[in-house]
Amino acid sequence: MLGRVVGARTAEGLRGVLPELAEWRRTARARSVIDSWRYRVTWKPFTPAGQPGLRGRWLVVVPQQAGDGTAAVLEQALADAGASPVRVTVPAGETDRQRLAERVEAAAGGEPVAGVLALPTAAEPAGGPAEGPTAEGPVPAGTALALGLVQALGDVLPGSPLWLLTRGAVAVAGQDPAADPDQAQVWGMGRVLGLEHPERWGGLVDLPGTPDGPTAARLAALLAGAGDEDQLALRASGTFVRRLSRAPLGSATAPRDWRPRGTVLVTGGTGALGGHIAEWLAGNGAEHVVLTSRRGPQAPGAAELEARLTALGAKVTVRACDVADPEQAAAMVAEVEKTAGPVRAVFHTAGVLHTTGLDEVSGEEFADVLAGKVTGARNLDALLDGPQVEAFVLFSSNGGVWGSRGQGAYAAANASLDALAEQRRARGLAATSVAWGLWGGGDTMADPETERYLRRHGLRPMAPEVAVDALAQSLDHDETFVSVADVDWASFAPGFTAARPRPLIADLPEVRDALREQAAADDDAEEQGGSLVRELAGLPAAEQENRLLELIVRQAAAVLGHDTTDGIPRTGAFRELGFDSLTAVELRNRLAAACGTRMPATLVFDHPNPAVLAAHLRERLLPEQPDGAAAPSAPGPDSAEHSRALDALTRIPAARLRASGLLEALLDLAGAGEEPGEQEAAGSSAEDRIEELDDEALVRMALGDGTQESR
Repeated sequence: MLGRVVGARTAEGLRGVLPELAEWRRTARARSVIDSWRYRVTWKPFTPAGQPGLRGRWLVVVPQQAGDGTAAVLEQALADAGASPVRVTVPAGETDRQRLAERVEAAAGGEPVAGVLALPTAAEPAGGPAEGPTAEGPVPAGTALALGLVQALGDVLPGSPLWLLTRGAVAVAGQDPAADPDQAQVWGMGRVLGLEHPERWGGLVDLPGTPDGPTAARLAALLAGAGDEDQLALRASGTFVRRLSRAPLGSATAPRDWRPRGTVLVTGGTGALGGHIAEWLAGNGAEHVVLTSRRGPQAPGAAELEARLTALGAKVTVRACDVADPEQAAAMVAEVEKTAGPVRAVFHTAGVLHTTGLDEVSGEEFADVLAGKVTGARNLDALLDGPQVEAFVLFSSNGGVWGSRGQGAYAAANASLDALAEQRRARGLAATSVAWGLWGGGDTMADPETERYLRRHGLRPMAPEVAVDALAQSLDHDETFVSVADVDWASFAPGFTAARPRPLIADLPEVRDALREQAAADDDAEEQGGSLVRELAGLPAAEQENRLLELIVRQAAAVLGHDTTDGIPRTGAFRELGFDSLTAVELRNRLAAACGTRMPATLVFDHPNPAVLAAHLRERLLPEQPDGAAAPSAPGPDSAEHSRALDALTRIPAARLRASGLLEALLDLAGAGEEPGEQEAAGSSAEDRIEELDDEALVRMALGDGTQESR
């Protein structure tokens, strides 16, 4: 009887605590998940490798207004290290791609250039860095010059590595001043350049103010001995390199239990992210939630969102406002504080995701991206700079932390936001910047195409409710910066490191494991032997190459998800076909397995199209022509040599051939000279007519073998 009574009471007690146990379990699981998403940026000491020094011609690019003697100090250090420095002085405000290319080309003088050292920003004016957007617009002068220089060098010196120098773009240790948001943009953009064009990337070096002779000498030693490091900072205490590390909170006690109160402002408030944040704020104590966006009440779903927030007990105001416009931002804040009281918290989720490679992005596009993210944040920072603001939250992106192809402007903007949070903290104000990964639930910071790209590259979507919990934890712990992303490093790391090593992520255990597994897979491929090689061994060289070309095209189609090989031209550039770092590694892995040999991660980057790659593989796998295999006297119409020559010729626009006087010569070589009255059609059909050139003529033309004399 007693047992039944005790059992009944125990069961009743359990029923009373079960909801609390369930909530505790949910919270514990969420914390564990969030801990696996959290990262921070750290700096570790670095000693450059002992190298014999620098060699060759180095260009030193400086803006004209850099009148602090920095250029002379850098030149002397390069000369002392064994290089031949040549100064390129850029007039104030000049950022035009063509004019910069002309200056660089003139300075190079037709000689090879071992490297380019660029200091795109002038010395700081007296009193330190300027606050707020630059007078000429949302793109600071240093960022604009760096962008123009990146594009100009791609046009005239694509083989010369670029090193970008900054001053105060990053804060390495506690004694450093807060990072400068303008200079931080150069770092965000530089990380993307290193991904898009690893072949012409040197790195980023942050200097301690105006460099003196000893600092410049250390810089020269660094250029010679940095190895794979490409994100470095020189300080009086030594040289430091940038690293990504995990930042779990574990059982750490939060210093506060932050809850929204009073009036809270959410920019981009009618968007997907803004909506998630607004609902969380309304459900956790915010009395008045102000949602701003460019369209305001006219934005799709705005009325429905307002109704949901009202049902949660909050007063809601939806207002059209472009916070990048200082007058609109000021009027909006003044009206809100007049009618709803002081703004207690700001959540800046506004921004425009932009995807265009650095070589193609225009200054106007770059400015648009910076305006939405950076200029808006700076306007709000200036307007809400009092102690009554208890949270000033900037929604940043990991594109600014580790870079993302095609997002140079977006990365620059987000790196600037992270620096702005540091700068605000240094002024004693509240500030938190969260560099987000991919939000799930169909409500992301990315368009569908970009989301698919990110998923494929190892960024897994985060459940919105758990991402909001991660934000709440960051506010409870009063953090200035944290990176929050669900990364599948086994997928991310091989693609991210395909073209060159990436020390930024090298210290993460998951990255080391992923790269070890990749190396083991290479070993397995090599041990599997060469059945394909044995099959090819008895064939003529041209047939060997054709078979390899077919293999490459089939595997490329499979990697890109094509049902047939029709969309894979034999001379089409891999980059233009849609290959990126991840798919390049996947194609490399397939070819290594099929050929039974280890292949470098840069295989696809080093050989620009299937025809060139086929020729390389034949030379690698079958370096000597086997006995009895008769090499043809001329390449066949489907051979890789024919394809390479044809590709080289058809890449030249017909108008350029005509202007140079070569079009008629090429057509005569093909036996297809223009008849009277055909000139008008010749330009439009030039590529088709070059296609008709026989193999011997193509080879002679490509090699320059006396074509004029043979006419």
